[in-house]
Amino acid sequence: MTEQITSAKAVAKTVRIAPRKVRLVVDLIRGKKIGEAISILKFTPNASASVVEKVLMSAIANAEHNYDLDLENLYVSEAFVNEGPTMKRFTPRAKGSASPINKRTSHITIVVSEKEEA
Repeated sequence: MTEQITSAKAVAKTVRIAPRKVRLVVDLIRGKKIGEAISILKFTPNASASVVEKVLMSAIANAEHNYDLDLENLYVSEAFVNEGPTMKRFTPRAKGSASPINKRTSHITIVVSEKEEA
């Protein structure tokens, strides 16, 4: 028995934007049809919107090329952001001391699935 694959995913790792900021954008597209999700990302002014759009386009391309899924029925079934490695830096402060700066990174995952016809 062959199992029908109905989803495809794409992951961008170690993106140099804080996960907290990327989650704001990813929350906008979760559950939307891909056409609507792309247009939302095009007009979202956040810097992370362009990165999320690239990952979404990659997931769509994976669905079409690797699994032969129908683009008309695709929607964003899962979209989440995990924390990547943090680069730790220091900045000089008064009286010869230093303060830490955490440069956070993100792992962005987007899964697109085919809507089942009911």
